[in-house]
Amino acid sequence: MYKSIKSIHIKKERMNNMDENIELLEYIYKNAEMGVHSLTKLQEELEEKENKIKKVLKEELESYEHFKKESKKLIKKNGYDLEKNKLTAKIASSMGIKKEVNSDNSDASIAHMLTQGITMGVVDMETKIDNYKEVVNEDILSLAKEFLKFQQEEIEKLKEYM
Repeated sequence: MYKSIKSIHIKKERMNNMDENIELLEYIYKNAEMGVHSLTKLQEELEEKENKIKKVLKEELESYEHFKKESKKLIKKNGYDLEKNKLTAKIASSMGIKKEVNSDNSDASIAHMLTQGITMGVVDMETKIDNYKEVVNEDILSLAKEFLKFQQEEIEKLKEYM
């Protein structure tokens, strides 16, 4: 009897850890996916303009694509189902970018807009890492920390344009 109760407890613990693993991976994936979407739209809006920040945006987009790919790879490797961002979030992002660029397309304004979005992501990622560091798989935690570091570095790069 004792063994079966212990076995149930271990299975339940693994399932809880699985939930945290997928939650953290999904968060990275959705954040990266939204970054790819938003930066692609922003580049389209700036296509005919002479902004110096374009080079940073291109590099940032490549990094978000990397994190999207890596998180998706870990999601598949671990056999999880992926829940993608809702279309409404992407539409709202596109509309916000268009409005901001039409209002003020200066490098400072664009850097400020991006910094605000990334800062929200940093706060959320720090919280998730702190909450899950003891229970998620090491490769997932490592990717989360790498993603957090990338976001923090992007904020510093963008500050140069403000």
